[in-house]
Amino acid sequence: MAITDKQIADIEKYDKKVNMKLANALYRRLAGALARPDARLVAFGDAKEVARVRNGFIKKTLEVSDRKKADAALEAVATMMKKDRSKSRLTAYYLLAQELRKANKVT
Repeated sequence: MAITDKQIADIEKYDKKVNMKLANALYRRLAGALARPDARLVAFGDAKEVARVRNGFIKKTLEVSDRKKADAALEAVATMMKKDRSKSRLTAYYLLAQELRKANKVT
């Protein structure tokens, strides 16, 4: 399977010039989670979910150990996506990688 036009369109709501290398790399990394309806979305209002994203994706994948920097990026992305009722995990992770300037850690 490959990234869909719908997933790309979701990312384009926030980044008009989608980094397709990053989007495809994240899609491959998240394919298992994206297949499960309960894991397809991110809940920024859930402290456990935010901790999971911070400790899993940001700390381990993006290699950002500075908690303040991670929290600032999480807050920025949560604010960006605030109007979107269904926050796609793929889009959120894409935006976090871009916000932290760590796309190279994923691609």
